Amino acid sequence: MAESKRLLLIDGNSVAFRAFYALYTSLNSFTNSDGLHTNAIFGFNRMLDIMLEQVKPTDALVAFDAGKVTFRTKKYADYKGGRAKTPPELSEQMPYLRKLLQARGIKSYELPNYEADDIIGTMAKEAEKAGYETTIFTGDRDLTQLTSDATSVAVSKKGVTEVETYTPEHVEEKLGVRPNQIIEIKGLQGDTSDNYPGVAGVGPKTAVNLIQKYDTIDGVYDHLDDISAKKMKAHLIEDKDSAFQSRDLATIRRDAPLEIKLSDLKYEGDQRDELVAFYQEMNFQSFLNKMNADSDDDVLGLKPVHFTVLTQSNLDVLSQFDDHLSFYLEMPEENYHTSTFAGFALGKDQQWYVSRDVELLQTQQVKHLLESDEVQKDVFDVKRTYVGLNRLGIKLSGVDFDLLLASYLLDTNENSNDLGRLAFQHGYHQIQSDEEVYGKGAKRSIPNDDQIFFEHLTRKGIAIQSLKSPLFKQLKVNEQNDLYRNMELPMAFVLAHMEIAGIMVDTDRLTAMQSEFTELLAQTQQTIFQEAGEDFNIGSPKQLSHILFEKLGLTPIKKTKTGYSTSVDVLEKLAPEAPIVENILKYRQIAKIQSTYVEGLLKVVHSTDQKVHTRYLQTLTQTGRLSSVDPNLQNIPIRTEEGRRIRQAFIPSHNGWQIFSSDYSQIELRVLAHITHDKNLQAAFINNEDIHASTARRIFRLSPDAEVTPNMRRQAKAVNFGIVYGISDYGLSQNIGITRKQARQFIDTYFQEFPGVKQYMTDIVASAKDKGYVETIAHRRRYLPDINARNFNQRSFAERTAMNTPIQGSAADIIKIAMIQMEDALKDLQATMLLQVHDELIFEAPASEIPTLEKLVPSVMDSAVKLEIPLKVESHYGDTWYEAK
Repeated sequence: MAESKRLLLIDGNSVAFRAFYALYTSLNSFTNSDGLHTNAIFGFNRMLDIMLEQVKPTDALVAFDAGKVTFRTKKYADYKGGRAKTPPELSEQMPYLRKLLQARGIKSYELPNYEADDIIGTMAKEAEKAGYETTIFTGDRDLTQLTSDATSVAVSKKGVTEVETYTPEHVEEKLGVRPNQIIEIKGLQGDTSDNYPGVAGVGPKTAVNLIQKYDTIDGVYDHLDDISAKKMKAHLIEDKDSAFQSRDLATIRRDAPLEIKLSDLKYEGDQRDELVAFYQEMNFQSFLNKMNADSDDDVLGLKPVHFTVLTQSNLDVLSQFDDHLSFYLEMPEENYHTSTFAGFALGKDQQWYVSRDVELLQTQQVKHLLESDEVQKDVFDVKRTYVGLNRLGIKLSGVDFDLLLASYLLDTNENSNDLGRLAFQHGYHQIQSDEEVYGKGAKRSIPNDDQIFFEHLTRKGIAIQSLKSPLFKQLKVNEQNDLYRNMELPMAFVLAHMEIAGIMVDTDRLTAMQSEFTELLAQTQQTIFQEAGEDFNIGSPKQLSHILFEKLGLTPIKKTKTGYSTSVDVLEKLAPEAPIVENILKYRQIAKIQSTYVEGLLKVVHSTDQKVHTRYLQTLTQTGRLSSVDPNLQNIPIRTEEGRRIRQAFIPSHNGWQIFSSDYSQIELRVLAHITHDKNLQAAFINNEDIHASTARRIFRLSPDAEVTPNMRRQAKAVNFGIVYGISDYGLSQNIGITRKQARQFIDTYFQEFPGVKQYMTDIVASAKDKGYVETIAHRRRYLPDINARNFNQRSFAERTAMNTPIQGSAADIIKIAMIQMEDALKDLQATMLLQVHDELIFEAPASEIPTLEKLVPSVMDSAVKLEIPLKVESHYGDTWYEAK
């Protein structure tokens, strides 16, 4: 059986224009070492790659316009007269385009007095007679008039990768007429691009209606008497000659006197040496890399990957993904609530589909895949992906594997958010980092080169797929399956919902605070200047040091390389010596609140909903605690009244609603009591005693009925929390202002009174030295590479970390479990969980639901984990977050 003949005909000028303007915004970045602009050549070559891959032609021709003067301009002098002059940046590239085609083994041709369309029309007609299957590639829909059973027309739609293919059926469906009627439409409506007029007052809709009814322009004029609209009828009569002339100008000639034949168009394929030299001349590194990959000449150590560009026309291929797939959504900016969308990749095994057009995700075929519970999805950073897709109206579901979460659980010390770097940590090397591909800092950008970008996206998809099995296997070995499946994965969705909900900010209140703080700063500044006896820059450590230590003669406490220290801890110790120091501390605090919280919050309120949408970093801390950025809502100050007032700006998003807050009371100390099994520590909680007063009685050896002074309680509190962090006698002495000897005595007494805690500290350090890691109650691991270090400081820090991590990490586990259960418990209520601030959960709810929350929230939080001692939850509510404390 004879091989089928496939002819690819390319409209050279049209595709070059499309390529030029598709990459126009990056015009200056597309130049070679000689200063030649190369964006049109690059884009044309990219389009050529796509068409050669899709058509796999046996024969090919690129037709160019010979010049501005053609038989059409002789018939109608103003033909194409409205067009702007071709940009010189494009004109200079045209000779090199022909050179490119020669290197790619494709014939190019132009014919004086005729346009490229006429060459294509004539050649396509000859090809039909000879039994060829023909594809015409163009940026101009006018060529769709050539569509037939044997000829399809692929029109470049968007960028340099998306193509819409017209068959006779598609022409009728899209345009409402048969291919041979397109010239009739053009005759009536004219063409502003080619600058011929048609009939006055007849637009596209009217033209289509007339041709659908009367078949041709001749038919329209044969039935003029049937047209009831007087104005239209008058225009048709007046512009009759223009209608027929416009149709003639729109008609592509199919009998042009070509000097080449079909037999001259054999596609030779890439002329390798010539093409390499051309790519080198153009500085087309990505195309050179692709050639190297295709020829197994492994330059980067990366095996070639294959992908297909997903378009509206090939969405049906997605039906093959009926059980699972890997998916990656590229958002270039860190803040995925506001980031642009650059593209996506999806697929499995050898089938990978990529696109820059995220609107494809909203099509029924893709949306169904992403929302289906039946189709398992493997991703990188499920929370980021969920929020990004939610912005596109898609609810991601059915996620099985999150490479970022799994990797984080396996080693909290290595938690890069760069997929390539993280893959490398797990021994997978078939991908580059984003920094290598996109650059860094101000120069970071998504490549305009589709081959580079799509290849990187594909490698991300393949990396996710390749690492799934080994990482799941390791989680199982570590007994962390439950931690992954029942805590961190569902937690990602809980956090996503909270982030999407956001919390309302009263910007008027913040603006009023801004004015108040500005005034307070000015007053405090004047007071400081009066006390100093001169004006100076309070923010300058050098000038401040001069005032305090030289002019006012205060006692320097700490010396640095540049002079005497004016740090907060130094100023706090100096405060009793002079009122100016207290005012400087006050000034600094207010200035910090003003810039970081008042002005900082105003900058990040979303204009669309007047809310802030923080991002919770789920894979950052080594203990498992969450942190928050953009803005950091876990760091709203509480130590000063000015700082606490910031919470007045956080309000419910509906009238008649309130803010409700519940927080665990002393959860880390309760976890300590549970983990250490210490009877004395547990007794204080079981008896619902004030734990710090109870500890004070023990370390100060007081009788049960003796009074505990506020200072005793303060010091005992410092010991309690210091023990949790493995504090040293020096550290404790600095915290509470006592000697090291006294601090050592406090710690020793503490361990005598709470022997279980002492035993735990000894055992956990020994276990860490043996295993190399410690674990929380949910088997969250933290590896301690310095636990056996020779260096005393490194080893001591690792030992303190070993003591603290199971306590702080287990407290984090408990609140995460509570949050997962809480979301389920709230499903029948309007109440919404908005924030987690370490041990505190913040909600908004209708006032009518507050009594329900008062019972429900503590009961869920209390029962999150069964400890040897009870968990205690305290709740408050009010019209603002400030009032709910």
